Amino acid sequence: MRLKTIYEIADGLAPFALSREYCEKYDSYDNSGVQLDCGGEVSGVLFSLDLSERAIGRAKELGANCIFTHHPAIFRPLRALEQDGAGKRILACARAGISVLSAHLNLDAAEGGIDDCLMRGLGGTRAKAVMHPLEGGGYGKIYSVPTCAAAEFAEKAEAEFGAKRVTLYAGNRPVRKVASFCGAGTDDETVAFALRKGADTFVSSDAKHHLIAELADAGLNVVLLTHYAAENYGFYQFYLKMNEKMKESGVRTEFFSDERFL
Repeated sequence: MRLKTIYEIADGLAPFALSREYCEKYDSYDNSGVQLDCGGEVSGVLFSLDLSERAIGRAKELGANCIFTHHPAIFRPLRALEQDGAGKRILACARAGISVLSAHLNLDAAEGGIDDCLMRGLGGTRAKAVMHPLEGGGYGKIYSVPTCAAAEFAEKAEAEFGAKRVTLYAGNRPVRKVASFCGAGTDDETVAFALRKGADTFVSSDAKHHLIAELADAGLNVVLLTHYAAENYGFYQFYLKMNEKMKESGVRTEFFSDERFL
């Protein structure tokens, strides 16, 4: 199987056009797509949220000659391969003949993508409102969940996402209406969206203190997963779909999860 074919399979599940649409519509930036093509036939693919040294090492152990990541292996232009961390990892892959492909904002926003998986993993089934709607997807969701106490909700999230680090700032309300945002989704815009739409609980990652304080002062429960845990869950669901479509070709696949960041 050629790298182009793997790209096309991924495009069918999470169209790369969603990334371009997102960036144009919401003034964002992304670099999804082929990061490194070493040519030849792909015989094995390692799926990893990040292009980390551990992931590269595991690919070498497996004899996999492709790594598929969620976070783009090359996000901003590289200034040097030997000195830059991302550049060193790309160079290591090139030397080992390992191609690299990344699906980022398109996979976040696709129907059934990472943001959808976060919602479903937290007990939601259908979004009542989407912060950044797209043609065929969107990012940032408000939805109903079965009523429970904040502590119980956080415990369920910890178990469902295999999370080792869940932080709960409990407000004064039971959990009924949740706002969630995968990845680095705690910022002024997401907080304002959650407050405006009447959420009682906010779930995301990478939160600064003043934003936690704003949510807490408004009486919301705040549940913070690690960025890795919030996204690795949905990336695994994507891996299962990719594996199903690739298995008849004889390409070996494996999902790599870095327990340090859960």
